[in-house]
Parts: sequence; C-alpha cells; structure tokens
Amino acid sequence: MKAMAITTFGPPEVLKLIEMKKPQAGPGTVRVRVKAAGVLPFDCGLREGTIGYAQQQNFPLIPGNEFAGVIDQVGEGVNQFAVGMEVLGFSLFHSYAEYIVVNADQIVVKPESMSWEVAGGFSGNGQGAQMALESVGINEGDTVLIHGAAGGFGTFACQLAKAWGAGVVIGTASERNHEYLRSIGVRPVQYGDGLVDRVRGIAPQGIDASVDAAGPEALRASIQLVQDKERIRTMVSDEAAMELGVPLLRGTRTAVSLQGLVDLYTKGLIRIHIREAYQLHEAPEAHRLIETGHGRGKVVLLVSDPH
Repeated sequence: MKAMAITTFGPPEVLKLIEMKKPQAGPGTVRVRVKAAGVLPFDCGLREGTIGYAQQQNFPLIPGNEFAGVIDQVGEGVNQFAVGMEVLGFSLFHSYAEYIVVNADQIVVKPESMSWEVAGGFSGNGQGAQMALESVGINEGDTVLIHGAAGGFGTFACQLAKAWGAGVVIGTASERNHEYLRSIGVRPVQYGDGLVDRVRGIAPQGIDASVDAAGPEALRASIQLVQDKERIRTMVSDEAAMELGVPLLRGTRTAVSLQGLVDLYTKGLIRIHIREAYQLHEAPEAHRLIETGHGRGKVVLLVSDPH
C-alpha cells in the first residue's frame, strides 16, 4: 500500500510517499481502506518532532489521526461491523495511508449525508472540541469565548457550545473570517492587541468559559476574562497553562462520544467547511497550508477515490 511517512523530523519536505505492506486486522480491530484523512496542527508538530509523542516513535512514521473509509477486513471478536461498511473514526497515527487498522471501539458508521471529505476530517477536531467543552462545562445561557474560532477545531467548538445551550459564543479570528463566524452563529472579535477590551465590549457581563486554540497570548487573555480558571482549557499551550494555573486538558475518545457528534451533524446542528482537499502525495502542501495559520475550516487528504 501507499502511505505518506515522516522519514526524519523537519519541514514538510520530510514527508515522503512510500510503499508498505498492508496491515492485518487482529482481535478487536478492523482494517479500513481509507478514503479521506484530516490534517491537523498535531500532525505538523509530530513531523517537526516538537511534541512528546514524536520522540517515542520509529521511522518511517505515518501521521494522521482522523479518517474515513470502507471496512475491508474484520478481526476476531468484532460483531458490530462487517466488510463493506462505510465508517469514520480516530487513531493516534497512521491515517495518511491507503489502509489503516483501528480498534473497533474507535469507529462509527458514516451517515449517507456526510461526504467523504467531511467524514475524513471529523473525529480529531470534533472529539477534541467535545472533550474541551465537557471539561469547562457548558451551562444553559453561558457566554463562551473560543480562541482560533474559524479553524477546524474552533468551528467545531463554537457550534458544539451553541448546541449544548450556550447563550452567546464569541470567537476570535482575523477580520477576513468574521463573516464566516457569523454564518455559524458566532460573535466575531479581532484577535491581537486590545482583545480583552474588545471582548468586554461585547460581553460586559463577563465570560463564563473559554477554550484556546490560538496560543499563549490568547490563554492569558482568557485568564483576565474568566473568573474561574477551572473553566478554561487550551489545546495548544500546555506550558503556558501550567505557568498560569490552568488545568490541562484530559479526556477519553470513544465511539459513543463520536456518535453523539455525528448525530448533531445529521440534525444540522454542526456544519463543516472544507478549506482545501489535497491528494495523498500532496501532504507536504497540506502541512504548509496548516502552518500559515488563520485558516477557515478543515484541510483533508483524499487517499483513494472518494466518489
């Protein structure tokens, strides 16, 4: 099979198209022929060797933790899935490949109404947003602040907060993404100098909870805006969180939680914007786009013919 692999830590060019043997499904797992896979900032950190997981891996290392495809092999003890079923799911690595073996408790059936592009980029950001919002607690009528609101994670977090009862969701983004945020029911605010005052102008009553997907400065702004640090989380700034006394994000990904997100999608409560779709061999270009920052929606790889 073909896969895009990290051959050494470094810039996007270290991603190389390689040939590998197909993995085989074992007990409790299924093999999926991947149709589409999401591209996340986590993948870029893995490629650079700047996240802890990276130093524990061997080369060649296949990145990618969200995917969608068709089951083509079922392992012993798996009764709820069969060959030919269309699924989406999560695996910490290995999604940038034509085939992936994954635990059966990390996948769900893909709805017919969900495109392969959307399905391939659904679980990573979706469950990340789910865990973050569960951690801060979303109560009916809350005012919630999401930093980096227009990206893949932010798009999920904003809509999920609203679906769970938040009264007002404020999202930081560059001005060119403000209309996009309004289209998903979010009050946009320009990030950068003066952010705290701008947010207070929109929400003089205060911010109840905040999730950061932008960086340390955004996290520091949340400290000034949210009274209870227990209701702040970050996806990208663990060192700053420890310095500021903000709890680190913890959570567990399950098929049950993923199914809950899929149900919200089928009800029209979550919409996913595909920013760009690349072919598998174009993964370096996808990484370059992710690293420009300030993007709108999801970046995905088309691994095999999605149509």
